[in-house]
Amino acid sequence: MSGFDLFTRRDITRMLMASAAGVSLSGWMPKLAAQSETAKKNGRACILLWMGGGPSQLDTFDPKPGHKNGGPVKAIDTAVPGIQLSEYLPGLAKQMKELVLFRGMTSKEGDHGRASQLMLTGYRPVEAVNYPGIGSLLAKELAPADGELPGFVSISPFRFGGVGGPGFLGPKYAPLTVSGNSADPNARADLTVENMLPPAHVSEGSKKSRIEMLHFLQQEFSSKVASEAAKVHQANYDRAIRMVETQGKNAFKLEEEPEALRDAYGRNRFGQGCLLARRLVERGVPFVEVSLANSGNVFGWDTHTDNFNQVKSLCDVLDPAWCTLMNDLRERGLLETTTIVWMGEFGRTPVINESGGRDHFPLAWSTVLAGGGLKGGQVVGDTGKAGAEVVDRPVQVKDFYATICKAVGVDPNKENISTIGRPISIAETGAEPVTEVLAG
Repeated sequence: MSGFDLFTRRDITRMLMASAAGVSLSGWMPKLAAQSETAKKNGRACILLWMGGGPSQLDTFDPKPGHKNGGPVKAIDTAVPGIQLSEYLPGLAKQMKELVLFRGMTSKEGDHGRASQLMLTGYRPVEAVNYPGIGSLLAKELAPADGELPGFVSISPFRFGGVGGPGFLGPKYAPLTVSGNSADPNARADLTVENMLPPAHVSEGSKKSRIEMLHFLQQEFSSKVASEAAKVHQANYDRAIRMVETQGKNAFKLEEEPEALRDAYGRNRFGQGCLLARRLVERGVPFVEVSLANSGNVFGWDTHTDNFNQVKSLCDVLDPAWCTLMNDLRERGLLETTTIVWMGEFGRTPVINESGGRDHFPLAWSTVLAGGGLKGGQVVGDTGKAGAEVVDRPVQVKDFYATICKAVGVDPNKENISTIGRPISIAETGAEPVTEVLAG
């Protein structure tokens, strides 16, 4: 099979047009204009903090002090009396009034791939349907139609099997992926989008001529092929060119931020990714995903061995970045309209294995919501003294999804039509939001 056999005729046409405009064929151009056709709703936004590998709930948000399953990790008091967090999260303990802890999450998926699919789409995987991820779903509902930035930006994505893309919604709602240049995820502190500038040898006049040529070719094609697909294609490229010309409203220029603020977020890929998320939300991007891994394992939370040292190391990155993000959003008046979601694909076993690690455990684990649309300072669910099962208020993934939708002002029952002509709601049919945590 030749390289071109991997592309459709439309893909090749897109690449040729991008080349005519003097822009590198890196793959991001067709995705830059993934904008919603629906009106922007009240400036609502969502930031997903994705913890690939499955974080240990007992060593983060559901500590078990005094029980052998709790291990050596101590519990500390928070800003809300009666609620404790792991000692690894001292900053977030002070932010507890803004957090909602879902300690009673439960599912049946203990495999990384299937569980990631479930958590990132809200649906268990099936062969017949390629379900869209939460980023694409919410971008479709919340992104402005005339925006110069994508509706969904994914920063340093680390996902098992690459799940969580646009699915049957198509490439119009695919994320713009920001990965940085460094192979070391901890070394990269300046996150940029490559190929935002034309090659150095292309003058401003030449660039303008090439863009005019691109428009001419598009108009010629559209005059002969009157289709909705052609209109969408032209609109996408117009927006992509606008992003190049405006340099994405300078969203990716982290050097504009004060050095002290960048230090507070943490000079690592996750910390600077959270700072970039704030800059993107500030400029109207409704959905941003930031992933946290470590240099030795992109699924860093998969702590089958040496769990406690690994979780502490990850929390040392997570805690200051997340706290600074919330403070930064609050100071700019954005926290009340921005919902933060913290989750992985499942939790870890309460019982500590012989290698000092914790294994996969989907039966009873934790996720967290924070910020806009929520009544913070709450805990939903209880896993008892041992953490072995949900003993009160279990929450299914579909109900968690419905709660996120309600928090950001999206109807979880709204349907999209799949490629097989089947209407599929954003949250699975029968989902019930956890109403006691929702504001308003």
